[in-house]
Amino acid sequence: MLLSELSHPNDLHGLTVSQLEEIACQIRERHLQVVSTSGGHLGPGLGVVELTLALYQTLDLDFDKVVWDVGHQGYPHKLITGRFNEFDSLRQKNGVAGYLKRSESKFDHFGAGHASTSISAALGMAIARDRKGENYKCVAVIGDGALTGGMALEAINHAGHLPNTPLVVILNDNDMSISPPVGALSSYLNKVRLSPPLQFLSDSVQESVKNIPLIGKDIPEELKNIKGSVRRLAVPKVGAVFEELGFTYMGPIDGHDIGNLINTFNAAHRLKKPVLVHVVTTKGKGYPYAEADQVGYHAQSAFDLTTGKSIPSKKPKPVSYSKIFGQTLLKICEQDSKVIGITAAMATGTGLDILQRNIPDQYVDVGIAEQHAVTLAAGMSCDGLKPVVAIYSTFLQRAFDQLIHDVGIQNLPVSFVLDRAGIVGADGPTHQGQYDISYMRSIPNFVLMAPKDESELQRMLVTSINHKGPTALRIPRGSGLGVAVMDEGWEPLNIGEAEIIEKGDDVLIIAYGSMVASAIETSKILNENKIKSCIVNARFVKPIDKNLIIPLASRIKKVVTMEEGTLIGGFGSAVVELFNDNEVNIPVYRIGIPDVLVDHASPDQSKEKLGLMPDQMADKIIEKFKLK
Repeated sequence: MLLSELSHPNDLHGLTVSQLEEIACQIRERHLQVVSTSGGHLGPGLGVVELTLALYQTLDLDFDKVVWDVGHQGYPHKLITGRFNEFDSLRQKNGVAGYLKRSESKFDHFGAGHASTSISAALGMAIARDRKGENYKCVAVIGDGALTGGMALEAINHAGHLPNTPLVVILNDNDMSISPPVGALSSYLNKVRLSPPLQFLSDSVQESVKNIPLIGKDIPEELKNIKGSVRRLAVPKVGAVFEELGFTYMGPIDGHDIGNLINTFNAAHRLKKPVLVHVVTTKGKGYPYAEADQVGYHAQSAFDLTTGKSIPSKKPKPVSYSKIFGQTLLKICEQDSKVIGITAAMATGTGLDILQRNIPDQYVDVGIAEQHAVTLAAGMSCDGLKPVVAIYSTFLQRAFDQLIHDVGIQNLPVSFVLDRAGIVGADGPTHQGQYDISYMRSIPNFVLMAPKDESELQRMLVTSINHKGPTALRIPRGSGLGVAVMDEGWEPLNIGEAEIIEKGDDVLIIAYGSMVASAIETSKILNENKIKSCIVNARFVKPIDKNLIIPLASRIKKVVTMEEGTLIGGFGSAVVELFNDNEVNIPVYRIGIPDVLVDHASPDQSKEKLGLMPDQMADKIIEKFKLK
């Protein structure tokens, strides 16, 4: 059978192991061909091809439910659930999403763009199934990196307390998150990998006991515990932890042996209780470059399949904001041993990998545990350290409670750097950093800022670390503007002080962060129409510079705000509140992201759809204030 001929995952039923192995080769070939052309996640999906095929061989996908943790390991799943022909459109506008998406396929039972959700969701489905008196199977597939997330451990704790609720958790253990996982759980799983596979002795023990003379079929109560006791002897010592938590443990299993996987999954389904199947896989399996560099090939832009090298951009791009941040923080750490960089399994993405390599004693990776990262930093600051917590905007949302209770209320000097703030592109709604302005504005004691360029980023980082209270600095994804940066000697900013970029009397444009550059381009278009703009780089949304903004607004009387974030509760709302609190009755036109989800597409495509391109904003401003 050809992969392209699969119209339904149940078509896998009845295929031999050798036929499934041929399908596996075709999945890898298609996966590599598409990702090398358009970019996307590579290593995670390549590692679970056999696991996916074996699992689906044991399920009826018209009824049974599989929840994939994160979803970036779900490319093989997509290829055998009706999206083979459309797979070329992966992560492109109106194309196949890079993560599971309930609205895209009936086989995508739960969508998620962040880790550690699968066991909770699958357990919820299992409880719903049992309450309805139905009989479908519920399976969660979770990576060892995601197992470091507190939510996964909370779900295991709950599921283990429900011995009569059938649930299969498949631990896809490739000894990797995006980067190598950290902590005691990672060390624990390393020990399990070296243990011999579990021999299933309990059933044969029960049969042997039944054959003892004078006992027969009715096993006395005092001997019933023999089954469990002998079973624990069969479980590798470290695997017994899962057993003590209420799960039946199976493993470790070779994640690329389809026949063994099928037998193990069938055995797990028969147990009708919480079961954890420990499957050991190789991230990037089948593509030597991805196997050799599992961090670099976690996700890739377009690359040459033959050499494994990225296809260079037609014109050189400036250094990314993340790298500028990492380089600047490294220099600060070299000069101050109290400064500590903290990340949640995102060293490379946030630019902290340079600190990790050069001063590992001033670098902390807590794993996929954003809540812990925030409160850990709070504890450090209580005893005199200067923590700098670098987390993606979309992932910091998980630690909202800790931001309020553990940092804001106590007014602790913790610096937060929110990477990937604003529109991020092909990863879609789960990854857009559009909410941080809104959710951070409401927290007491926080100073919120965003730079207009790379140079201002450096000054803001110094300002944050020097401040005696909590700060949040948002930076966009991708390349900077090409502005020259300094190696050291950065001058801090005055908290709450904005700056005038251009002078004009027809309209006042107050822009925040990445939108300052767009405001300048918009002003050029307005100038072609004989409309002179006054442009203010707000720098800070909290506190906002009322001493500069109110007099300008009172004179010009036409105000536009620009932000790369949601309008509800955002920067524009802060300006409106400022005017209202000071009884300034001036019209404000807010430009930003409306109350919509931003789907996967390139950043410029998303901005065009939202009306955030300079020519579109210029037209809106002219129409709004009737400037023609």
